Amino acid sequence: MNRNSPHVAVVGATGAVGIEMIRTLERRNFPVGKLTLLASARSVGKKLTFRGTEVAVTELTHDSFQGVDIALFSAGGSISREFAPSAVKAGAVVVDNSSHYRMDPSVPLVIPEINPEDVRNHNGIIANPNCTTAITLMALHPLHVAFGVKRLFASSYQAVSGTGAKALEELEKQVGQIVRGDPVTREVYPHQIAFNVLPHVDSFLPTGYTKEEMKMENEGRKILHHPSLRASVTCVRVPVYRSHSVAVSAEFERPVSVEAARAVLSKAPGLEVVDDPASKRYPMPLDTSGQDNCTVGRLRIDCALDNGLAFWVSGDQLLKGAALNAVQIAEELLK
Repeated sequence: MNRNSPHVAVVGATGAVGIEMIRTLERRNFPVGKLTLLASARSVGKKLTFRGTEVAVTELTHDSFQGVDIALFSAGGSISREFAPSAVKAGAVVVDNSSHYRMDPSVPLVIPEINPEDVRNHNGIIANPNCTTAITLMALHPLHVAFGVKRLFASSYQAVSGTGAKALEELEKQVGQIVRGDPVTREVYPHQIAFNVLPHVDSFLPTGYTKEEMKMENEGRKILHHPSLRASVTCVRVPVYRSHSVAVSAEFERPVSVEAARAVLSKAPGLEVVDDPASKRYPMPLDTSGQDNCTVGRLRIDCALDNGLAFWVSGDQLLKGAALNAVQIAEELLK
């Protein structure tokens, strides 16, 4: 790999996360020697700007990766399954934002603030975690190191941009329809999302949980190297454009106080403590949208758990939940 000026490819370059990946590479001064933008045939010829220069999008094929050092994938699991092996065969390291490789035992699942050392164990593919899991673990991990987490109960408040650009358009359109008194139309979600919340993210499993809800436990165990972690999660789609929030009640091995928790969290990289309820200061999706850092607040002793702490964490799911985390993994590869 050329570590000084790597050739970087972005797969799914015209999608919401792909565009954020390109912006993040530029914003963080990632030492891109050459940038290749790849997407489906219908996006070919579109031009995206990188460092003041327009770069044309080319069609993703199995031959797209000659000379590529790092390939950032964000085009869905089926695309990753089909094309990531071709990228690896051509000599690239793939950072995959889909769920396809996350639970593969041979693929590291990495949040660089938590388990950067796992990057070294790759066989050509490194997985980016689920967005809600990543945002939650940014606050949970430092607490786990200090107090030893046993189990957690969580409810997510997930923005529509997590579903994609069409979901953003649907929310905006429905708000307009309601304001005008027109009939509400829907295509993306099974129910109206405007002025509503849907306790339904991803597909349902026979247990009654959804796939999204199980990612917190499954991916959390892998990232934290904590095979006995237990998590009961309810994932909820809310009429917010951008940034996910999560209400967490966690039970720890050792006694925890609000003061000790705040001291631990205030030193954690990539995390800001916003916790002053008396001044009405707490994490909100409006404030974390477009921001790299996640925020944590509403810290309080959980009155229903032994050694329990309740908290609220918010973060931009297109950044820490996707594009930023992927670029941070690429930065680890260069070290």
